[in-house]
Amino acid sequence: MGSADEGRPWLAGFPGPSGAFGQPEVRHTSLPARLAPTPAGLTGPASTAFAVFSAFTAFVMFTAFGSRRRPGARRATARALLASVLLASVLLALSGAGTAAASTRTLPARVVVMGVPGLQWSDLDRARTPSLWKLVERGGSASMSTRAVPLPDRGITCPVAGWLTVSAGQRAGAPGTGCALPAPPRQGPDGGASVPDWSGLVTYNATETSYRPVLGQLGQLVVDAGGKVAAVGPGAVLAAADKSGNVSKYAASIDDLGDLAPYRLVVVEVADLARAWIGAGPDAGGDRASMSERARQAAVADADRQVGAVLDRLPAQTTVLLGGLADTSPAPHLHVAVADGPSPESAPYPRGYLTAASTRQDGLVTNTDLTSTVIELLGLTSPNGVVGHAWRSAGPSGEPAAGTVRNLADEDLASQVLRDVRGPFFTVFVTVQILFYLLAAVAIRRGWGGSRALTATRVVAVASGAIAVATFLAQLVPWWSLPAPMAWVIVTIFGIACAIAAVAFAGPWRSHVLGPLTVVAGITSVALLIDVMTGSRLQVNAVTGYEPVTGGRFYGFSNIAFAVYSAGTILALAGIAQWLISRGRRTLALMLCTAYGLFAVFADGWPAWGADFGGVPAFLVGVAVFVILLSGNRVSPVKLGLVGLAGALLIGVIAVADWLKPAAQRTHLGAFVQQVLDGEAWTVIGRKLGAMVGVTVGNWSLTLLSLVALAFLFLVLDRPSRWGASALGRAYLLAPALRAGLIGALACALIGFLMNDSGIAIPAMALTVAVPLTLAACVRALQLSPPTTPERASAPAGTTAPPAL
Repeated sequence: MGSADEGRPWLAGFPGPSGAFGQPEVRHTSLPARLAPTPAGLTGPASTAFAVFSAFTAFVMFTAFGSRRRPGARRATARALLASVLLASVLLALSGAGTAAASTRTLPARVVVMGVPGLQWSDLDRARTPSLWKLVERGGSASMSTRAVPLPDRGITCPVAGWLTVSAGQRAGAPGTGCALPAPPRQGPDGGASVPDWSGLVTYNATETSYRPVLGQLGQLVVDAGGKVAAVGPGAVLAAADKSGNVSKYAASIDDLGDLAPYRLVVVEVADLARAWIGAGPDAGGDRASMSERARQAAVADADRQVGAVLDRLPAQTTVLLGGLADTSPAPHLHVAVADGPSPESAPYPRGYLTAASTRQDGLVTNTDLTSTVIELLGLTSPNGVVGHAWRSAGPSGEPAAGTVRNLADEDLASQVLRDVRGPFFTVFVTVQILFYLLAAVAIRRGWGGSRALTATRVVAVASGAIAVATFLAQLVPWWSLPAPMAWVIVTIFGIACAIAAVAFAGPWRSHVLGPLTVVAGITSVALLIDVMTGSRLQVNAVTGYEPVTGGRFYGFSNIAFAVYSAGTILALAGIAQWLISRGRRTLALMLCTAYGLFAVFADGWPAWGADFGGVPAFLVGVAVFVILLSGNRVSPVKLGLVGLAGALLIGVIAVADWLKPAAQRTHLGAFVQQVLDGEAWTVIGRKLGAMVGVTVGNWSLTLLSLVALAFLFLVLDRPSRWGASALGRAYLLAPALRAGLIGALACALIGFLMNDSGIAIPAMALTVAVPLTLAACVRALQLSPPTTPERASAPAGTTAPPAL
């Protein structure tokens, strides 16, 4: 489900971004309101595959749920089967099978790529950087996530790694423990040049990284198509070289290159920021410190003059792609991306925001997308090893350049603030959760505080169960731009959780055992479902979401969001089912839970929405366990095996349907199918397994939280207390659907833990939803049930033996 990127700081202790099972893929951001997602729909063979397989999945569940003891349950499940097939048919009809007609495109005569390692949107200024500002005013702009193989134990992308990533169209890196400038190339007598120790770079990336990039991919494609390639500067040689490490034309400056017209691809290095940062040397601790503001502004001004010199020499019908390909600071940043000139659709890039299918986010692209953009602009076929998607315009914008620069700089600010607050937030989060469990244990086991303590426990439990979804809804408030963002993010999340709790207690449902649980779980499920269906804008830069700087994921369900969504969905269905069953509508309850459960699983895995590989089998098993128990049947290994097989086939069909699309339209699901065909699947699986073990072992705080939550559930709620019989037993007695829902949610969390690279983060966040809401139900059950505590023992009866003489 997620992708574990090497060197990510969150692996040391807190959950962070994750991509999906397969090719590391980029995902979405919760950015300012002007950023609109670019979602895909249900089209072509993919929608047909869903319709067919929904019927198959329903059939498997029907087989699993069959009961000789209860013919009524079999009839109910048959109706659920019919409802599922109808749901599939409706979705198929709505999706259509539209296909895009081929059109003749007018491609640019050449592409000029300018790499400015370290350039950030906060560096741009109308007066100090007039050439860069001119590009923004007439072309498309975006923040660039520089996805490369980072340094050991550090999350930054060095200039050499950034250039090599452009060369390969896949994350690449270089040996060493620190950043260095690209080595000067070896120049040949014919005007060409070669990369020093090219074979060493190829060997390192083939054996020491898990991404297996093919260095020289971009330059080789152009040369094989008969085009001429030129490179300006040592870094540009790394990006423009063919697979042998050679480039046919090299110049130290743009003036030395001469006329650009003969070349199909020109790569220009603008290294002023990188030289200023690396040239300053390490600080007292051995690390490279940030540049001073004065030094940075001077380097940016020099870079702007070089950019202007290139722009002054451009022939007609030239597309310019400019990107800040690497970091020049101790911490990773988002960087500048600008495109000007003819686009892949032939028309010039209009002023506004860029987007790409890899991010589905207006105003956000990646450095691997840069490679794909060059390939498509030159009319070449992208090989399987290139993982990005071409930059495209998100549409013309009337927004002034100053507004574009300000908004894109704010995106980077959000990512920087998130990095600073995520660790402390989880420390507070885990500490408060554990403290609450301890106090609730005292109130229930010992009876301290009496009925008032029980009432307070129920209120706090409901608010606590809403914390998880509140961490995503908090992205509706720009807390990162406020003073003291750590305090503001806590206040925002706490305020939203309290508001949800207020809704949970606002209506007549508050008197029911599962009333508040159903409201909070329902809001959790629906909020996250709507989010992924509209672009996942709430997840990126959320403290429990993913961040664009590391480039793990930008759309769909992250691992933590999946854990919260699946637990909320199953518990909400349990609450609704209990309400229906209590009114004699068991058949309707089974139909609704089966149909909506299948839809929720489908939404989790569908590439246009959740795009979640590992979550689908886990979620389907959780829903199946819930429905089986709800129908009054027992869960057997055979039934679990059938459902697990259905889940594996479901995500397989979805992935193959995605793979059937053109390569430029695939997500990571289709990319993983291609990796299987190319024999690279075990490399990906090994990387995921290593990440899962690393997160579980290293993330002691969430491991501790999971153990405490389970201990509270089974050693406190499920055992007799001062109030008499176990609180959980009383809740099951008054609301039997709770047992089915809780066991289903726990089963989903356990399998999700085993199948995804976020490891312990999945059960930890699922328990954060399930255990507090179960506690609230248990407290209400205690309040509604007469006490069963035995009365004080009477005095011993007198003896009936005759008195002794």
